[in-house]
This record gives sequence, C-alpha cells and structure tokens, in this order.
Amino acid sequence: MPAKHVHPAQPAAAPDNVRQGGMHEPAPHDSATRHVTGEAVYTDDIREPAGTLQAYVRMSDRAHARLVSIDTAPCREVPGVRAVAVAADVPGVNDIGPVIAGDPILAEGEVQYVGQPILAVAAETLAIAREAAMRAVVVYEDLPAVLSIEQALAEGSQVSPPLTMRLGDAAAAVAAAPHRLTGEFRMGGQDHFYLEGQIALAIPGEEGELLVHSSTQHPSEVQHMIAHVLNLTHGQVTVEVRRMGGGFGGKETQPALIACLASLLATKTRRPVKLRLDRDDDMQMTGKRHDFLAKYDVGYDDEGRILGVEMDLAARCGYSADLSNAVVDRAMFHADNCYFLGNARVTGHRCKTHTVSNTAFRGFGGPQGMIAIENVVDEIARRLGRDPLDVRRLNFYGGPGRDVTHFHQRVEDSVIAELVDTLERTADYRRRVEAIRAFNAGSPVVKRGIALTPVKFGISFTVTHLNQAGALVNVYTDGSVLLNHGGTEMGQGLHTKVAQVVADEFGIDLARVKISATSTGKVPNTSATAASSGTDLNGMAAQAAARTIKNRLIEFAAGHFKVAADQVAFRGDRVHVGATAMEFGEFVRLAYMNRVSLSSTGYYRTPKIHWDRTTATGRPFYYFAYGASVTEAAIDTLTGESRILRADLLHDVGRSLNPALDLGQIEGGYIQGVGWLTAEELFWDDHGRLRTHAPSTYKIPTCRDIPPDFRVAFFENSNREDTIGRSKAVGEPPFMLGNSAFLAIKDAVAAVGDYRRPVQLDAPATPERVLAAVEAVRGRLA
Repeated sequence: MPAKHVHPAQPAAAPDNVRQGGMHEPAPHDSATRHVTGEAVYTDDIREPAGTLQAYVRMSDRAHARLVSIDTAPCREVPGVRAVAVAADVPGVNDIGPVIAGDPILAEGEVQYVGQPILAVAAETLAIAREAAMRAVVVYEDLPAVLSIEQALAEGSQVSPPLTMRLGDAAAAVAAAPHRLTGEFRMGGQDHFYLEGQIALAIPGEEGELLVHSSTQHPSEVQHMIAHVLNLTHGQVTVEVRRMGGGFGGKETQPALIACLASLLATKTRRPVKLRLDRDDDMQMTGKRHDFLAKYDVGYDDEGRILGVEMDLAARCGYSADLSNAVVDRAMFHADNCYFLGNARVTGHRCKTHTVSNTAFRGFGGPQGMIAIENVVDEIARRLGRDPLDVRRLNFYGGPGRDVTHFHQRVEDSVIAELVDTLERTADYRRRVEAIRAFNAGSPVVKRGIALTPVKFGISFTVTHLNQAGALVNVYTDGSVLLNHGGTEMGQGLHTKVAQVVADEFGIDLARVKISATSTGKVPNTSATAASSGTDLNGMAAQAAARTIKNRLIEFAAGHFKVAADQVAFRGDRVHVGATAMEFGEFVRLAYMNRVSLSSTGYYRTPKIHWDRTTATGRPFYYFAYGASVTEAAIDTLTGESRILRADLLHDVGRSLNPALDLGQIEGGYIQGVGWLTAEELFWDDHGRLRTHAPSTYKIPTCRDIPPDFRVAFFENSNREDTIGRSKAVGEPPFMLGNSAFLAIKDAVAAVGDYRRPVQLDAPATPERVLAAVEAVRGRLA
C-alpha cells in the first residue's frame, strides 16, 4: 500500500513581480539543493590546509580504574607520528565541564567510563595515528564501578543533590484520595545518531591564535573551552560552523572535547589537525539521552481526576554532571504535561554512574517527564475501565484554580482542549476505537491498539541568562544583504527562517539575503542553538539589526526627498518614497553616497522569564507549545514485533514562519520520538561496556518505519506572546508526539487480556519487551 500523506495547506507562491520569501512563506531550505546534490560543505569537506595531520584517540577499556601508568614511548616509535598528548601535556586546565567541573579532556589519575579518552595521537595519516595510539601501554588498577540507576540510588552516588518541586500537600492528598496508584516506569536512553559524526579541524595562526572548524551547536562554548584548556584568551580562538549534519543536542557540549583535543595537538605541532570520530568510537565516547526510572504514588477520584501526585524521577547521568542538572530539572518541569496535578511533589535524582556522561537530547529531559505522567494517566484509565482520552481531558489545565503548575508558573495560554477536540474529530478517534475492538475480538494473533496523547512543552532555556542572542546585518551597495547570527544550522532550517525575517524587514526578495557561517569572530558570546529557541532568539536579534538600518534609511529618505517618514515604505523589492519607487539596490547606493551607515548589530533578550532554583518557583518559560497525536499500531503476539499503521498529528506552531520547514520538523520529530520509545535500545554489559555502538546493533527508524497513512496538520493559532512573527518554536515539541505510538502498542497488549488486565511495559517497546508484556498478561488470565 503506498504511503498516504496529508499535509497542511500552504500559501500559494507569490507572482513573479512580487517579493518572494518573506515571513510565513514556505521557502525552501537555503541548502536544499546542495544537500541533495552532495555539494553542501560540512567540516570534513573543507579543503585541508597543506600539512594537515590526522588524529586518533585511545579510549579506556575499563569502567572505573586507577591509571597506574601510561607508556607512550611505543607510540612515538611509529613512523609518521608527530605528537602524542596525555593529560600532563595540557597547558591550561584539563577540564571542560560546561557548568560543574569534572570533565577532563584526557583522563588524569583514573578513568571513569569505558570510552573515556586517555591519550591522543597526531600523525601523517589516520591509519598511522590509530596504530600508534593502540601501541601505548596502559596499566590499570580496577576500582568498584556503579553502573545502574538502582545501584546509584542505593549507594547515594550522585553528581549533584536532588531537587524537589512542590504544590500543595501531595502526601496528604494521595492518602485521602478514593483511589491510589503506585508503581514505577523505566525509559531508556537514546543515541543522537547524527549523520555527520563529531569532528573538528584546528588551524594554528600567529601568536597562538587558532581557527577551529567544529561541528557544534554551541560555537562560543567551544571557543571558551579551547581557550580554557590551552591557556589562551577567548579573542585568540575563532570557532566557525557553516552547517552540521544533524545535532539533536549531541553537539551542544560534546564537540568541545573533540575541538580541544584537535587544538591541543595543533598547538603542539604548529600544524593543522583534524580529529574525526568513526561511528563506533563516537557512540562509545560521547553522551546520550538520559535513561530514567520513574516511581510514582498517585491519588485519584472515581472519574480519574488526579488529586495528588508524588513522583521521583531518577536519571542516569554518567560519570560527570555535564548538563544533567538542567536536563533533570526539565524532566521535572514536564512531569505534568498538560495536566493539573492538584497537589504535587516531584523530586529529581541525578545518579552518578561509571558510564559515559549523558547530555542534551531533543526535548532535554522533557520527553522523560512527559511519558512518565502519560503512563500514569493511562494506568488510571485502565483501572477505571474508561477510555484514556476521557481521563486525559478531565485532567487538562483550565478553569478557576486549575492553572498553576507544580513549579508555580500559571498556564495562561492553554489551547490543548480545543486542539484535542479538533484532532479527535479529524482523526475519527471514537469510531476507530470501536473498529479496533471489533478487529481484536476476531484476531487471535495480531492485535491493534490506538492512543491519543497531548503535548505541552515550555519554550525558553531554563537557565535564564542563556535567553539572549546577537546578530550582524550588512547591506551592500548593490542591494545584497549579508546576515550573520549566533545560531547554528543543523538541517532544521534556522538560517532560512532568520533570512526570511531580514528579507521581510527590508521588503526584499529572499534571494538578496546571503547567510554566512556562524563565527565567534562576528557575533560573540552566543547561546547554544538549543531549547527550541534558535528562531525565537536569533530571529528577533536579526530583525533588530535590520530595523536599525531600515530606520536610518527612512530618516535619510525623509530628509533627502523632503517627505514625512510615514511616506517611506519598503515592499516589493523596492523603496517607495511618496509617489516615487526606487529599486532597493539603487536606493541603498544613494544612501551610501550620502554617508548613511549600512551595517548594524542586533540584540534580543527574552522578556518576562525568571526562575529561582533554590525555592523551585518562577516563570522559567516564555510560553508553551502544544500538540496532539493519534497513533494506531499493531503487534504480533507471537513475536512481539510492532508496526505503526496510521498517525494523525495536529501541532501548534503559532503563525508559522515557514510552513514547509515546520512540516518537516513535525514529521521528523514524531518519527524520532517513535524511535526512542519503540526501537532504540542502549545496552551496557556488567563491565560497563556499551554493546550497541553501531548500526548493526543499534536500531534507528528508517523509511520503512514511516506510517503508511501519515496525516499532519497545523493548529490554527497565533502566539499570544510577542515572538518573531507570532510564531512558536517547533524544534523539540513534536518529538513528544511519539508518545502516542508507545501507548498504542501498550493498548494492543491490553487487548490480549480483553482490556481487563494491567499491562507493565517499559520503554523502549522492543519486540522482546512487548512479547514479555503479552506473556505476562496471558499469565494473569490463566
């Protein structure tokens, strides 16, 4: 059966004589043609300077051990080796912890996970560097290792203290409730599996200067870390990135390690050095999505209304803090999803284990908190014999006294009830539920399931100071415009959207706006392109820069042509002054001849937000993005295999800046979320070795996993907050639409017991787990 795709209606293309590519138009990705033809230049495609060396990293093969000795003499005996670096060779500080210290670039004294870098070699070829690195003699003294969340909790092993968010008296509310649900739910981690792996090219310059090409979402942090490690000033290091072949959070903090190692070797040799990890090394060396254990105690009434919740969210953080504090915080923030919890106590535990330090991943902890509460609501509904959608709707935020979160932010913009009503109708949910029940009654082997789940996702960095951005706009005398901003392009179309903002401000064709590589030498002190805030922040900063130039031009036109300022307008690739219209380039040349500045920086900081972590209260989010999805799935009860048959997605993007790009983000986010919850399994053995570190053992979704019936639509809405074009972020929120796929599979398992038996299913719902859940239900029937 051919795939059926239903997409939102998009505006018709503008006539040829009208400006093309402003805000709210479905303009193509700026690199779309280059992506398809293979002409897009990534870090590995940059022409290597003469004399470039290749680097390789020797990794630990122990989870926790004292480094007794490292003999690198055998490395230096290999012809073609130009430098070997160990921790003692670091001229600055051997630590790149982004928030809390504890992340050495090369192990010093002891190793704390299998895959931790011990030494790095630069040689004339990669083969020589690899051979030399593996010749080093490393002597270990094994130490006890903590490898699981449960072990870490039992031993009190943590990277930072727990944090609790409270609303009301949760314990009393749970104890007094008519019904009580107690249980636990496990969800696995996820590898980013970006198509372009971790890579850096470091090129030394004069007086200790470095130009570093890095595949990173956070050029400024990489710049600062290199300077920190090499004892340089920030101004001596320039980090540049034109595009990444995917990031998903895996290139927020992790690239600093790769860039620092390449820069260290480049400084030692005074030659350019490239460090490119292969897939196996990349997966073992770099962090992933945090796996979580959720434990809950919930009180509810006869209808399924939640009266109180006590929830503990424990994350495997790995050997160091990295970004785990913020990740676990966000999991706690989203432990309500769309539901008013009444009385709540949510505690986050940051477990230290001797595994790779986990890091940012699309959703940044939000998906883990959200699927935990969705599982709870699903269990409540099944215990009461009600449709889970009815219980979900009953608990939505809204109405007097039902608009405060457990972190004390008011939910003022909720559209979830209307959005879910719309999706329930367009997806024909009720009729399909009955049809699936009828199918299951006559199908002993294959069972089908369906679920409708909502999404409420907070937009902003929860670390307040990161909510700022800068941009640089240059207008040239031929009417072309050069744009640079602090955001990075990883395939999501950020550069295209920000260029549309600038084109819209000047009323010019998008083709006039040239996007340049993100560079710390052009826009300094930038925040990571993360937290779904790339367009919100950089779009506003670019608009501010363009508006400054535009206001200068208006002032000039008014004085030069003796007209009122309100008689100067920029539209249709022309500047209209009274009854006269000039081509944009012609007008710009005139302004230049009259000494008008045609360059400006722009700056933006998100308003209204504040967060006091010591009291766990405030407004960490500027606004919320909403969505909902219906997934229909089928399972084979003999093998545990599952398939998605149909998916209906309805998502709130505000006023879309670019419907074509937003559509791609929604589709891709859903499929990646489905992968996390159904197929992608990270497995460490009893020695702390990651056994799923290649495509042969780690299964990501492919085109075969796209639902044959895939329907996506935008929810008609406009952001009530003053965002760029009244749009809403669309990077992370769609990821959580995949929750409905997991719960549809769980619904299919429930059909084995005629929906009368409890189902225990952890994520990911691999065939093995699904089959075990099926057998457990059958056992309860017997």
